[in-house]
Amino acid sequence: MIRSLILALPLACIAFAAKAHEFWIDPETHQVAPGGTIIASLRVGQNYEGSGYAFLPPRFRRFDFAVGDTVAPVDGTIGDRPAVMMEAPGEGLLVLIHETTDQIVAYTELEKFESFVTHKDAAWTMESHAENGFPTDRFREVYSRYAKSLIGVGHGAGDDQAFGLETEIVALENPYTDEMVDGIDVELRYQGQPRSDAQIEVFEKAADGSVTITTVRTATDGQATVPVKPGHRYMLDAVVLREPTPELAVARDAVWESLWANLTFAVPE
Repeated sequence: MIRSLILALPLACIAFAAKAHEFWIDPETHQVAPGGTIIASLRVGQNYEGSGYAFLPPRFRRFDFAVGDTVAPVDGTIGDRPAVMMEAPGEGLLVLIHETTDQIVAYTELEKFESFVTHKDAAWTMESHAENGFPTDRFREVYSRYAKSLIGVGHGAGDDQAFGLETEIVALENPYTDEMVDGIDVELRYQGQPRSDAQIEVFEKAADGSVTITTVRTATDGQATVPVKPGHRYMLDAVVLREPTPELAVARDAVWESLWANLTFAVPE
């Protein structure tokens, strides 16, 4: 397995974790029989628990599935909930891919922003915020989400890959066919390149619904190894903080931009 730096963070020690809301694709099951139905929700929430959102094209730039060399749009009707209800298109590793449109969060106090960026390993933004003379009581952040989910159909064989998202997490191993005793290798990408020395937050959900949160850190090649256990579901999340382009800053009246990469999968018993 590739080198990685692992920092375990017990949930009780993350006082500010509840201030961040992740976005993820949540399949009803991560393994489906050939010809079966793939059902998945789009969720926003905390600690791997959240509300399901409907299929709403104005809210996303891209919503695709990929199997082998085939990439096609997810079919749906406005208002569908769960957002994904599709017949499995043959056997193999199916990847759901979702990119949202830009959304806005407004801050009324600097402390909430500081808690968020500290949690997401971007505390450098506080110094930049002060140097730029940004407001300390009323300011806005524009954000977008880049979520993927791995589903094994039948034999589940196949590979994840980079799909050209602004930021994304790529599984370098298949959790449904490869040996997972020493963890799963992943690569974090940003603007088409590996993202080094970056935090990936790991949400591990047991069969009883209990969730454990840890982090791993990418090496110079943008890769990390995530420890996994049989019979558990996983959500990986990594956030880029940056200043928006001048055009986006004006259009959305925002001084910061965040981009959220997310990947969900399960490890069979």
